Amino acid sequence: QALHYRPVGKDFPVFIHPKSGEEYALARTERKTAPGYTGFLFHADPSVTLEDDLIRRDLTINAIAQTIDGKIIDPYGGMKDIQEKQLRHVSPAFSEDPVRVLRVARFMARYYHLGFQIAAETMALMQAMVQQQETQHLVAERVWQETSKALSEKNPEQFFRVLKQAGALHDIFPELDNPQWDQQLQQLCLAARFSAEPELRFASLCYSLDADTINALCHRVGTPTRFRDLTLLLHRYKQSLTQTNTLSAEAITQLLQTADALRKPERFEQMLELSGRLSEDTDYTQLLDFWHGALHHFTHVDVQVLVQQGYTKAALGDAIFQTRLLQVREFLHTYDPNH
Repeated sequence: QALHYRPVGKDFPVFIHPKSGEEYALARTERKTAPGYTGFLFHADPSVTLEDDLIRRDLTINAIAQTIDGKIIDPYGGMKDIQEKQLRHVSPAFSEDPVRVLRVARFMARYYHLGFQIAAETMALMQAMVQQQETQHLVAERVWQETSKALSEKNPEQFFRVLKQAGALHDIFPELDNPQWDQQLQQLCLAARFSAEPELRFASLCYSLDADTINALCHRVGTPTRFRDLTLLLHRYKQSLTQTNTLSAEAITQLLQTADALRKPERFEQMLELSGRLSEDTDYTQLLDFWHGALHHFTHVDVQVLVQQGYTKAALGDAIFQTRLLQVREFLHTYDPNH
């Protein structure tokens, strides 16, 4: 602190460099004092060795240090586990922090495609932690922090699969622990193949859930508004978006207006992509062609002309809707799906 490093927390021995912003962590030991991930007492002074610090890490592959001249310090076999593609806990201290269950699941989402697996003894320890109700003490902020990272990895479905195998899914995501489990993972796998966007992947995971369940899940883990809104809009309109041959001009206009397709075109594109790719027997190219055409006509309204005609407030809103409706009717009259 005399060198103007900024402490991260009151009792946590990690400091931010005053210029580079990099984190500097002092070698530390910690003692479990209460349930959950916050119940720790930290100790840091010159008597704490690097080996003392590394043994408190979660996995052996994360318990490797390197000197400034490149020498590897690996007291707990992390390099061997990298070669053998094993995610293995360093010591029994792993069981003191339930966030580590989430972290192991996230590492599987990241490294599964390389052939990594969770060591049998580590999975057994994770299952014991669940049985001891440690995962019930996880707070929404930490759950979403790890979940959002996992959704951006190459195999996000592995994050949820590991939680299910450990028995933690019901504690952390009870809304997903249902008879549609296999279908939910298949939808997430499919979405991960065509999009890297975490919002879209989350919505695909929840594709089979009803609105109340989606709201409960989003509230439980504190999802950002954009995740919740996309998921709920998709739930509301996924059938209408794919049944274009049965929609009236009124239904199309109302959908485009309620979905705020004009002001939030990126989100509407996400809805089209998910509904088109996750729905069976849907011609995705034709679906895009239809809705892009409808949206083009929907947006072709000169509001200033209506204002000059004397429309104001609620009457202006009605006039805009009716004008858009006329434009969409014209689109339906001229649209040829086989052009």
